[in-house]
Amino acid sequence: MAALDVIFSSIAVFLLVGQLPAIAILLSRLLQGPSRHPPLLPKHPTPDLLGQVSVIVPTLNEATRITPCLQGLTHQSYELREVIVVDSRSQDQTVALVEAAQQRDPRFRVITDDPLPAEWVGRPWALHTGLLHTSDKSEWVLGIDADTQPLPGLVATLINTATAEGYDLISLAPRFILKYPGELWLQPALLITLLYRFGAAGAASPGSERVMANGQCFFVGDRS
Repeated sequence: MAALDVIFSSIAVFLLVGQLPAIAILLSRLLQGPSRHPPLLPKHPTPDLLGQVSVIVPTLNEATRITPCLQGLTHQSYELREVIVVDSRSQDQTVALVEAAQQRDPRFRVITDDPLPAEWVGRPWALHTGLLHTSDKSEWVLGIDADTQPLPGLVATLINTATAEGYDLISLAPRFILKYPGELWLQPALLITLLYRFGAAGAASPGSERVMANGQCFFVGDRS
């Protein structure tokens, strides 16, 4: 028994020592937290922002999730020119929900993307299709997932932040709404993995190869 105890103790020490570099890296990432960009505070829209933003929402069978997204976009003010929902041939009531929203808010419209080319993945293809249909008068494009719930003032806040700080692109780290036990176990582990690999959201990065963007809500413009 003594020999087994020694073996198990040796294995435990070996595993612990092997984890030390990973722990050190994780702690170095966590120490970036105090210096990262603070959360964006809601801004009120101003008349000069009129019609500056087009929103693209890619969808595929999102009927059970898209209503809060549509409602949140409706509550954006006059800085939002249009909301283009690019549907990839949903088999549920997604399109009907968007068309109902369009009856209440003419800024909404839904289009169907072309069949997926072999070299593309579905979501980027839908976003690409939406980009080709945005108004030439829009200065910014906001890509947002159908299960995202935008708060009032989101679009105005993004414009003000990008303009004030000279950004061409903003990628947000939204607050996750977890409902099911599996999500409560999986999501924190996933976020820790991302933190380990890329650092805290909003922290300064030494190079572009270490930057991660979040596709759930990203804001991009061309001021050239």
